[in-house]
Amino acid sequence: MTKVTRFSTALRPHVTAKIEQLGYADIVIGIPAYHSAGSIVHVIKTVVRGIERYYPTLKAVIMVSDGGSTDDTRDLARTVDPKSYNIELIVTIYRGIPGKGSGLRAVFEVAAFLKARAVTVFDSDLLSITPEWIQNFLEPVFSGYDYVAPHYDRYKLDGTITNTIAYNLTRALYGMRVRQPIGGDFGLSPPLVKHYLDQDVWATDIAKFGIDIWMTTSAIVGGFRICQAKLGAKLHDHKDPSTDLGPMFRQVVGTTFLLMDQYHDHWAKIRGSAELPALGEFSGSEAEAFDIDQANLIEYFKVGLNNFHGVWKNIIEGRDLKIVEELARSDRNDQFLMPIDTWVRIVYRYAIAFHRTPRQRFKVLDTLTPLYYGRVGSLVNELRDKTPEEAEEHFEQNALVFETMKDYLVELWEGKEQ
Repeated sequence: MTKVTRFSTALRPHVTAKIEQLGYADIVIGIPAYHSAGSIVHVIKTVVRGIERYYPTLKAVIMVSDGGSTDDTRDLARTVDPKSYNIELIVTIYRGIPGKGSGLRAVFEVAAFLKARAVTVFDSDLLSITPEWIQNFLEPVFSGYDYVAPHYDRYKLDGTITNTIAYNLTRALYGMRVRQPIGGDFGLSPPLVKHYLDQDVWATDIAKFGIDIWMTTSAIVGGFRICQAKLGAKLHDHKDPSTDLGPMFRQVVGTTFLLMDQYHDHWAKIRGSAELPALGEFSGSEAEAFDIDQANLIEYFKVGLNNFHGVWKNIIEGRDLKIVEELARSDRNDQFLMPIDTWVRIVYRYAIAFHRTPRQRFKVLDTLTPLYYGRVGSLVNELRDKTPEEAEEHFEQNALVFETMKDYLVELWEGKEQ
């Protein structure tokens, strides 16, 4: 992983002085932000309402941990006056590698110094956050859970990285059905915050998009007590997977594959998966439908075959490469279908290729992106006539295939393949 300048703290001097003055807090709510001028005020005001409604007697700190936004994010955040002696608002630029992970490190350091009893974090572009979300994340922590993952009600074509690979691998590898392992919003206990701060990851690529999957995986492997919070719909700035999600895919999947190396002894012996409790009541609006540019996805996939055919031939099984080639020749987008077992074998074989080529691993990973676009293009057809409930069942069945084919992965990893 890329190494950069190390900072002993992500906090700037004015933040350190502020928290020394405060001394303690019962609750710390972090909002990592970057270019969020259109939503930051709404998120902060909703958090304030949630604290006032559910925890009016507790001392709370809201911390906007900004990545150096060049819009009005910080100025707008500072216009919010909590109007409560029990709520403090801190707005700062964090120190460290640019990325959400460094923003979270700053929040965690504040929470640790103030000896907060519970911590929760929200994305800064949330449009659907309600005051109930604050309670849904914090109450499980007060009740003894260490990691509270989000459980959203999402549109069937939203969250494509989660639904094609992140949920499936988390469930198959580590045996926990964390439905949104890269959700972005979560609750944390003090012991888990300390555990995260003690890890030597804050000057690495994990401090970018990979932080969410790292946190989820670390909580599972560390034996921390995990549950999920029912949140209703997550509405935020929509990202079309055909144009916006390539870099995020690289970071999330790259981090997942890196952690497979680190935690091999843990995941290799796990079979099956366990349900996790989903607590609280759904709150908020229903998930809204939106369009995905399927034609662009499939075109990207076809260009990928032209550019990376030699690489794919060295990684993918012959029977799956044949299917990929046939799909690339098809001119009927409405009949574009990539079988789930083909996709599972592709992902597992890429995990092996990543593991066995440490110096070229991210170059290898980049050649998986067109195949991911192909898988999403296939999902558009698979889910076209399905209700939200039917779509969710479809995702669960896909995840089960990742589970049932895990022996295939283990045999590849241990060099027992034919």
